[in-house]
Amino acid sequence: MFVQFLYTVLMNARDGQLRIGELSRRVGVTPELLRAWERRYGLMQPIRSAGGFRLYSEADEARVRRMASHLKAGLSAAQAARAALEQTDGAEVASAASPAESAAALEEALASYDEQGAHGVLDRSLATFSTEAVLVDIVMPLLHSLGERWAAGQLTIAQEHFASSVVRGRLLGLARGWGRGTGPLAVLACPPGEQHDLPLLLFGIPLREAGWRIVFLGGETPISTVERAVVAVAPRAVVLSAARPEPLRAVEQELAALATRVTVAIGGQGADAALAERVGAVLLDGDPVKAANSLAERISP
Repeated sequence: MFVQFLYTVLMNARDGQLRIGELSRRVGVTPELLRAWERRYGLMQPIRSAGGFRLYSEADEARVRRMASHLKAGLSAAQAARAALEQTDGAEVASAASPAESAAALEEALASYDEQGAHGVLDRSLATFSTEAVLVDIVMPLLHSLGERWAAGQLTIAQEHFASSVVRGRLLGLARGWGRGTGPLAVLACPPGEQHDLPLLLFGIPLREAGWRIVFLGGETPISTVERAVVAVAPRAVVLSAARPEPLRAVEQELAALATRVTVAIGGQGADAALAERVGAVLLDGDPVKAANSLAERISP
């Protein structure tokens, strides 16, 4: 077995295919950061070995080196990745709107009820950056800023509802067709008492990009409805999100019963480790995109 493994490693090296540890050693970038660049920007396009390991090519290595060089020159991570992928001059990319500038322009359009302008910003952003980068660097900061401005009385309820409606509609557009394919299946829902499903959409899109299929039930979903969906589609995981602890605490017994039949994961600001332990669920920490990547790594396809 060891001889066969060694032979495989040597053949892969001869063919210019590297495991992530060797790639990390060559380029001086940690494996964790390499994985983040791969997920967020599509910087590398690895192939899978017969044993399921990601293998990286010399072209992947070259793109990593170009990105590192652009970062040293002062470009943002998103700009550096774009320049590395397109093999363009970093100065040309730097002249384009940064994610922060795009988020500010999007917020201004939404606060002015300018739906066409908001979609224009999103169109340009999706054409410039990866989907995950748009979610992490534009949409999530935008939603955080809108929430703070609303709490401070700087936005009206009408403006907040308009902005949420536009963003939610666009995210649903990105999610179109996410139930197709052959990957593992996840059922996503908010428990009764939780209407806000934007974080759930932000979770589902990167989970889909990780190869999963999604059944999206949305906000205010009775656990009995979730149970019927589990019987109908036999998912690998059920994910429930809530911004407050009360909606999840109100269905603890139902969640505990559900967790005996399927992997249950809870996330959002309303989820905590104690609740997860009580019901036998997986706690999804961090923002929705990090949580999606964590679940994808935890439960391999």
